[in-house]
Amino acid sequence: MTSADPIDTSKPHPARVYDWLLGGKDNYPVDQEVGEKLPAEARANAARNRAFMHRAAAWLAREGVDQFLDVGTGIPTAPNLHQIVQRITPAARIVYADNDPIVLRHAEALLVSSPEGATDYLHADVREPEAILGQARKALDFDRPIALSLIALMHFLRDEDDPYGITRTLVGALAPGSFLVLSHGTADQHPELREETERAYRKGAIALRMRTRAEVEPFFEGLELVAPGLVPAAEWYQERPAPAQERSGFYVGVARVR
Repeated sequence: MTSADPIDTSKPHPARVYDWLLGGKDNYPVDQEVGEKLPAEARANAARNRAFMHRAAAWLAREGVDQFLDVGTGIPTAPNLHQIVQRITPAARIVYADNDPIVLRHAEALLVSSPEGATDYLHADVREPEAILGQARKALDFDRPIALSLIALMHFLRDEDDPYGITRTLVGALAPGSFLVLSHGTADQHPELREETERAYRKGAIALRMRTRAEVEPFFEGLELVAPGLVPAAEWYQERPAPAQERSGFYVGVARVR
């Protein structure tokens, strides 16, 4: 676990806005102000996205994946990824990475691993993928399959940040049999809410680049999408019961590294 900069409570942060949307308490008035300006559907969309992460992590653990690299972790909201995974595979190893100092404050909660497994936390920015990989190699074996998790993260990167290139760098370090788990904000199913959503984040000085399905597809370039493919968050599942089929503000997918 590495040290972080002091928490800046004068500016909103995407992780803390997301925490507010999920009903969490680890946010500040500046974050709440952004959240309150978002459409009412934003809370339900955040919950659907979180539920997708739970379903995908559990499926991967049952498929035998026992190493996870979760970039853009956000503030702990139980059950966390390692809790989902280690219920199935107690010896699993999980590395979390985030650039918000408040996440470091709560890292002790993140780091309560099962006795057989291990968790670690990196204070790192996704815009520096090589640095993330360098630190993660201390805890994970990159010669074996790893599940790379990019949940509700890449829509906070502008086109000039090269989100596709960042993803390719991270995925390129993974061994065959690894997986990419990704969710990305979209207005395809809520076109009437695009302007309101973008305005709320813009007023909070938070970059937001929602993308269409065609714009999300390149994140999975060269990978083998697992059925049902790239779909709205409420439509991805492997095991019954199926989630309620509702409009979603996220596209999600799980893909295998060949």
